[in-house]
Amino acid sequence: MLKWIFEQCDGTGKFVETEIGIMPTPDAFDAPAGVTADDLKELLTVDREGWKREIADVRAEHYPKFGAKLPKELWAELEGLEARLK
Repeated sequence: MLKWIFEQCDGTGKFVETEIGIMPTPDAFDAPAGVTADDLKELLTVDREGWKREIADVRAEHYPKFGAKLPKELWAELEGLEARLK
């Protein structure tokens, strides 16, 4: 995975755009021994429902702790993520 991150920094990493940002393609890095193509597919799949639950938790439990001190840009990012997951 680190190899892919460095390749991304160099502009050569293979990726796909997803609702949560870029993700490596299954052939973008050398998987450890014993990791199958099916394993990679599952690891690189966006769990939409899981992300939606996480957004609800952030909205209800975490962001309110900061009140007016929370930068509005963080709210905007959360709303954008939520919109992309619909």
